[in-house]
Amino acid sequence: MNFPEDLLYTKDHEWIKIEGENATVGITDFAQKELGDIVYVEVDTVGETLDKEETFGTIEAVKTVSDLFMPLSGEVTEFNEELESTPDVVNKDPYGEGWIIKMKLSDASETNELLTPAQYKELVGA
Repeated sequence: MNFPEDLLYTKDHEWIKIEGENATVGITDFAQKELGDIVYVEVDTVGETLDKEETFGTIEAVKTVSDLFMPLSGEVTEFNEELESTPDVVNKDPYGEGWIIKMKLSDASETNELLTPAQYKELVGA
């Protein structure tokens, strides 16, 4: 499994790449393997400001549907529209082309509550 060192992680298996007051969010390699073949990604919260751990969308695999949770409080500014026609890109490239949303952070101090790559590896037993 892949755990990029330049990302932070949540216990809910989302990753976040912070760039100033903006961030990109997706699901981890571990999560996409656990879900299996992803067939649908829905995000209808673009333009909304959500609190940390609120649901921003859902991801559907062949056997299950899972909620997607905000890793930090902020405004959902963009949805990766490529996922509408090719949701399986999340399986192929979860940390690159398979990103799910971009957001603007409300409270940068919340980043202290996220997991480092080492802490996330320990969480998933890698």
